[in-house]
Amino acid sequence: MLGLPDDIRAFLFDLDGVLTQTAKVHAAAWKDTFDAFLRAEAARTGEPFVPFDAVLDYDTYVDGRPRLDGTRAFLHSRGVDLPEGTDADPPGTRTVHGISLAKNDTVLRMIREQGVQPYPGSVAYVRRLRGLGLPTAVVSSSANCRDVLRAAGIEELFDVIVDGVVAKRENLPGKPAPDTYLAAARALGVEPAHAAVFEDALAGVASGRAGGFGAVVGVDRTGQAAELRRDGATVVVTDLAELLEGDAA
Repeated sequence: MLGLPDDIRAFLFDLDGVLTQTAKVHAAAWKDTFDAFLRAEAARTGEPFVPFDAVLDYDTYVDGRPRLDGTRAFLHSRGVDLPEGTDADPPGTRTVHGISLAKNDTVLRMIREQGVQPYPGSVAYVRRLRGLGLPTAVVSSSANCRDVLRAAGIEELFDVIVDGVVAKRENLPGKPAPDTYLAAARALGVEPAHAAVFEDALAGVASGRAGGFGAVVGVDRTGQAAELRRDGATVVVTDLAELLEGDAA
């Protein structure tokens, strides 16, 4: 079915980097936020300033993860242990929540300034699914998922949205745990073995594998095809249009 096994009956899509061209915006926002923190830490401790790598650090520690988890993972990689804080912390406070809130403010500002562009190949693929009457869902760690879908003009293409707001309300662990994808499959009334996951993040393909999904499509936007396959992708494409053309590998 459209480049995937014939028994796939539901299609579950990550947002940033799969449907919309916002992964690079998130990477830039994380870099802006972490570099400000790391410069302040260097001044405070006298240690050298080592900037956040918007490719390597982003892919390894934050891409696809809930915001707080990404903050914790990156800080841990630098040997930094901060208090958790709370959602009431002002953005930029020296806590996990404070840094995460600063990142959220930055990415929202960038999205307002730059707008949101969907990937044409992804939109064409989802529209083909809709034309065939097949169910679709968005599964994103972002609490801003619905706003981004609306800004991109594609919210109406999806039957179910499981985002950071839903995950927090229902106490669902974030990617690489499979819980958010499993929740979307349940909402569509489809067993995981008959559903496909579409992900550009290593944490995301790992969640698809952990959930026992019938297909896990890795979308390679940054030249990490081998890593996507290693972590769980059963098919890797550079654009979803390849599935329409029968060019998936």
